[in-house]
Amino acid sequence: MISLRRRSRARRVVRAVPEREAYLAGRVLNALLREDYGGLAARVTRDKAGVALALASGRKVRLTSGGFAGLFQDFVVTPGEDLGLDEVLETLAEVAEPADATGVAAFAEECRETLLALDLYDRRQRPLEIDRTTIGYEALAACVDHPIYPTARCRSGLDSEELLAYAPEFSPEFELRWAAVPRDDVVARGFGEFWPSFADVGLPELGTHVLFPVHPLTVASLPGVIVGPRPYLRVRPTLSMRTVEVDARTHLKLPLATSTLGARNRRSIRPGTLRDGAEAERLLRGVLDREPGLRVLLAGEQTYGHAGEEYLAWMIRRLPAGEIVSVAALAAPGVLPDLAARHYGGDLAALLRDYLTCLFTWNVTLFVRYGIALEAHQQNLALVFGDGPMRLLVKDNDGLLAARDRLAATGLDVPAFGDQRMLTDDPHALADVFVTITLHLAAAAITVGALGTADLVRATLAEALDAFGDDPTARLLRARTLDAARLVGKSMVTAGTLVDKSRTGARDINKFYGTSGPNYLTLRSG
Repeated sequence: MISLRRRSRARRVVRAVPEREAYLAGRVLNALLREDYGGLAARVTRDKAGVALALASGRKVRLTSGGFAGLFQDFVVTPGEDLGLDEVLETLAEVAEPADATGVAAFAEECRETLLALDLYDRRQRPLEIDRTTIGYEALAACVDHPIYPTARCRSGLDSEELLAYAPEFSPEFELRWAAVPRDDVVARGFGEFWPSFADVGLPELGTHVLFPVHPLTVASLPGVIVGPRPYLRVRPTLSMRTVEVDARTHLKLPLATSTLGARNRRSIRPGTLRDGAEAERLLRGVLDREPGLRVLLAGEQTYGHAGEEYLAWMIRRLPAGEIVSVAALAAPGVLPDLAARHYGGDLAALLRDYLTCLFTWNVTLFVRYGIALEAHQQNLALVFGDGPMRLLVKDNDGLLAARDRLAATGLDVPAFGDQRMLTDDPHALADVFVTITLHLAAAAITVGALGTADLVRATLAEALDAFGDDPTARLLRARTLDAARLVGKSMVTAGTLVDKSRTGARDINKFYGTSGPNYLTLRSG
């Protein structure tokens, strides 16, 4: 009987692992180790040869200290390891609980679909050129992998032709479909000036119905409604894919029949989130009215419609004037140097300092003074360049978390959110969002990736907190960030795909914690 170790070695002799597969396998194993899924950390060994992780095959893969290269965990797979995806998935299956079998199978499929998407991108990749338009930056951002979630390129169920036709990294253009929805079923706050007539979409005039835009990938998932035979309105996908550009100042968010960042993270739109997002925007505008010194702009997200069903909904996003650069695009090759050259005299650190100052001043003020933490990660933030200093653009606020007591103390009305998960009485729940979203994704993933150090992140965060002196809430946030031994992290793979919500106990899979990593803010460069 041949051992697993020998079988693995035999396979490796026959087939060298392609570079792209080894890259993905390393990211997946890092995520599983960071979240300690199935007690995987117990397989880490230390001896005179170094630190390693025992795989199900019996082989040990070398690990190295996370440091600035692996910001969010203690150890990561050593770069250059000849690691196969099958080896990682075999190890995942071995450590998994039987109750997670469905989730493990779904994640294995996520990994395979991600590898196909990466291979497709490699085959179709053109030299990355900086297109200084809003949609151009969105396309560049789509070419950069997510800082934490390893299979972010997966759009479940989509084949190569559909990815080429609709995924933002391929910069496609396509036309929307339109559905006739009974007027009595519709709740709408206005419509877009680009709305077609019934004749435009190949339908007779129906006075009892209104037209809803539909993403082509969603047509097959619609309930029994009339879909016009003629496409109308050419658009381009943004980084989120379900949001498309109508023109330079107008985006349209639509339900999409796929999942990203986890099998449970469906890209449909629950009708209540549109109203909650509009309520959240009004709350933040109330804050900005009281804080005129903050260099922050809010996208207008007050125009929306739904028909009480997750695949019949839409929201129009209005963008301000200026050059709008998605924060996610800052990680794309050449973007930061180009912006620094044009706006900061070539000083990259000055650009990042200005960005971090805007980011932390805004988010610390929200946290300390108003009890608000935004789920504004790198995809939901942008830099706006125009007349005057750079400003920070914030969009998609339906995931924010707010403290009732803090809002009431400031005299702001507590929004009547339909989703009560957006309200909390726990300041540590707010801190969890601040650390995992504002600090990890919006600040550290961008800045440390560019500079190789967290010095600037630490300094600008300290300045923002110092402005509030000895305020108890500022002290709490300082204790959870600058002075913490470890920083909380999200278990995104666990909650998003591997473990059923009934077993994790997570009220919201996007706010499921339970992991931590070393505090990179305490590491000194040099």
